[in-house]
Amino acid sequence: MCADDASPAAPDYKSTLFLPRTDFPMRAGLPRREPEWLARWERLRIYDRLREKKGRQPFVLHDGPPYANGHLHIGHALNKVLKDFVVRSQQMMGRDARYVPGWDCHGLPIEWKIEERYRAAGMNKDEAPVNEFRAECRKFAMQWVEIQREEFKRLGVAGKWDDPYLTMDFEAEAVIAEEFMKFVMNGALYQGSKPVMWSVVEKTALAEAEVEYHDHVSPAVWVRFPVARGAREDAAGAAAVIWTTTPWTIPSNRAVAYNPSVEYGLYRVDEAPQDNWVRAGDLLLLADALAEETMRAARAGAWTRLRAVAADELAGMVCAHPLRGAPGAAGEWDYDVPMLPGEHVTDDAGTGFVHTAPSHGADDYLLGLRHGLPMTHNVEEDGTLRADMPLFGGAVIFDQKGREGDANRRVIEALAAQGAMVARGRVTHSYPHSWRSKAPLIFRNTPQWFVAIDRPLDDGKGELGDTIRQRALASIDRLVRFRPETGRNRLRAMIETRPDWVLSRQRAWGVPLTCFMRRLPSGEVELLRNPEVNARIAAAFRAEGADAWFRDDAKERFLGGVEGVNPDEWEKVEDILDVWFDSGSTHAFVLRDRPDGVWPADLYLEGTDQHRGWFQSSLLQACGTVGRAPYKGVLTHGFTLDEKGMKMSKSLGNTVAPEDVINQYGADILRLWVAQSDYSADLRIGPEILKNAADSYRRLRNTMRFMLGALDGFDEAERVDPAEMPELERYVLHRLAELDEEVRAGYEAYAFSTVFQKLFHFCTVDLSAFYFDIRKDALYCDAPDSLRRRACRTTLDLLFHRLVTWLAPILCFTMEEVWLARFPSEDDSVHLRDFPDAPLPRDEALAARWARVRAARRAVTGALEVERREKRIGASLEAAPRVHVADNDLAALLESLDFAEVCITSGIELVPGEGPADAFRLPDVPGVAVEPRRAEGDKCLRCWKILPDVGRHAHPGVCGRCDKALG
Repeated sequence: MCADDASPAAPDYKSTLFLPRTDFPMRAGLPRREPEWLARWERLRIYDRLREKKGRQPFVLHDGPPYANGHLHIGHALNKVLKDFVVRSQQMMGRDARYVPGWDCHGLPIEWKIEERYRAAGMNKDEAPVNEFRAECRKFAMQWVEIQREEFKRLGVAGKWDDPYLTMDFEAEAVIAEEFMKFVMNGALYQGSKPVMWSVVEKTALAEAEVEYHDHVSPAVWVRFPVARGAREDAAGAAAVIWTTTPWTIPSNRAVAYNPSVEYGLYRVDEAPQDNWVRAGDLLLLADALAEETMRAARAGAWTRLRAVAADELAGMVCAHPLRGAPGAAGEWDYDVPMLPGEHVTDDAGTGFVHTAPSHGADDYLLGLRHGLPMTHNVEEDGTLRADMPLFGGAVIFDQKGREGDANRRVIEALAAQGAMVARGRVTHSYPHSWRSKAPLIFRNTPQWFVAIDRPLDDGKGELGDTIRQRALASIDRLVRFRPETGRNRLRAMIETRPDWVLSRQRAWGVPLTCFMRRLPSGEVELLRNPEVNARIAAAFRAEGADAWFRDDAKERFLGGVEGVNPDEWEKVEDILDVWFDSGSTHAFVLRDRPDGVWPADLYLEGTDQHRGWFQSSLLQACGTVGRAPYKGVLTHGFTLDEKGMKMSKSLGNTVAPEDVINQYGADILRLWVAQSDYSADLRIGPEILKNAADSYRRLRNTMRFMLGALDGFDEAERVDPAEMPELERYVLHRLAELDEEVRAGYEAYAFSTVFQKLFHFCTVDLSAFYFDIRKDALYCDAPDSLRRRACRTTLDLLFHRLVTWLAPILCFTMEEVWLARFPSEDDSVHLRDFPDAPLPRDEALAARWARVRAARRAVTGALEVERREKRIGASLEAAPRVHVADNDLAALLESLDFAEVCITSGIELVPGEGPADAFRLPDVPGVAVEPRRAEGDKCLRCWKILPDVGRHAHPGVCGRCDKALG
């Protein structure tokens, strides 16, 4: 064929289409772009400008202070991102949502780091001037505050970062001291001698919240306590057998405990090896349930239960200490050991008798308190037995590296020499360790300062009760909302059973116990309660910080010249406050005293471990000083685990660092992981989970990009009133109105995963896979002034404003980018906006109609998917299926619509009836059968529909609709 004979080229109508136009990139480049948004928000002073919005109800989330020590881990990121979701969503729902971040700067972990530096340099911390050492601690904490501040900001967390609170600020230290002195004044503070968790490595008492439990191998010994008197004639010479894993406590024994509800017996050993600790004829008192186990441990070959031993018989017995009369003991243990009833005794393990050393166990102490047992002071702060103790002086329980010393061995050898041993072994059990040094702890009786939680307070704040415990329980029951609700029972159970609060620590870095004491002739301790002294201390702390307490002239400075006070009579307390008291007091100087604070807080949000930590210390502290809880709500989240559900550990190599996630994906992907997770349980994270989050992000970004492109050039002149819109637009707006209610309710309930799931489903299913898919044809091909196109663009505008603001608390960086891509501005931000509150039309009947339409559509698209898979068609516009509809109402409904447009086909034939047996059906769409057929006609060169009228209009190769649009 020659060139002159060639047919004319087909017209190219691409330039006549209204295709989406946007500069918004599909590739996000979040690691590179996010720092730009952070700098922009800082330049625009977004947080401060939000505070300038007047007339709003304040909402305050009080930040539980992280510890200023080390880089952030994934748990930090989870916590701070959840807090940011709360603050941003509350702000955008019309409140004045304030967030002041803070840091816990005192305490053992920081002090321990500085001690390590001193040791490495061959220096002794105890020989350095205390304020020089404290200055090193302060400097170390400040360095980590600066590092962590930038790491938190990089997560996109909005807050008052230029003015955070620090527990080591002079004002904060002054307020902490003032809060402590309230306990001095109201009578809650006392000095007691009780067994407390003691770290021989760190040489200080620890609170329960500073203790963690790990497996530990301990010696297990069975020891006989000879019955000295009170036994019946046939039990003469018998011994009660105890079992313990702390042989070093036996020199401090003062009683043997039994349980009146346990069944006991008198047992005789009938056979035993010659070299055995128990021999034939020995009489032993044992719990019946544990007798066989004990005899086998003692290598007895045979034994006989002679008779039962009732509780009243045990109550009349008095034992001898197993070391009574030991050579070289100088009569140290020549005292009686009573048998005492104790409910803590069980017959689950051991022997049914419990060796009781009141100075070295919580149950032992309480039993001793009830029966007036003497306390012992046999253990020094370094974990050695007192130097002048016969036989065991200087013996080491645990050394300075937390390793077992010789104390257990020396006690066991002495017991064996006395013939007191029955058996020995080793046992692996859960044992308390220091959370910082990881060394095992001991229970040690030392003088410490306590807050009594059951003592009526003299403070006039008894609306919820007179004691701290009463007020705390009443607050939990009546004043605080818990999410999840199980948190209420968890915290309540802890408060119901907790002992008095040990406030004192034998350390150097922190706020001191700002009080003075003197010992009365009776041996009791009296505290100085003087408002003038307290005021002097607070003023000095505001000027110089807590270092003022450690100056050489501190005593004279605070007591000198005070009427009725002789400085020579009073002793300055040198202990440091429990760091949990510091953080428990933050409500006072952050919520009560700051201009941007509101008391009580609307919400405290931390991990579930804080039921025994910050939630509890804040509650006890406020109940002792204010009379009620410092919070209205408590929200808890779980811990972070790897993808297999394993605890993260550096040794396992399964940790996920926030910095690594941000460098690879961006902070918005990390935030999306949080939003997709159910934070009320433990959360899993790892490479595959993050890949899935990134995929979800890509799909959402695609939705936003489509809207931006389709809204190019939209102005108010195009806007269509919803009442004039086609049914499809009115249905989408109904769905948007439903979603508005669900999103607000979800944010109010802090149900962020629910909010995100609903938004994601709406964007990907209702919009991208349904509405956008249907309306692309009208957007691209209809004339600009057509009602259908204008209605669609109006709907897209309403969708844009709501979706972008609804997602802004979660994807804070991306939604800023989306907003500015449509509304570029030098000083605007989506984060200065609220959720739109203009009413949207609701039409339940219309929604019900379109639910049926969408079900029928699924049957059609399912049939076409089979055709595509079998390569019988390509695009759905190549089809014009026959659809059989058995339901007359549904048939009438589909006839009233352009069902072909809804199904994105070039045509549809609706036929009443069930349809042929081989037609395509979906089990969950009864009464709809589809016969796939190819569309007849030619393909429109502009809209690509295959229609019979193509080529019959003025513009060649187009359908009637496109011909009209071309003009």
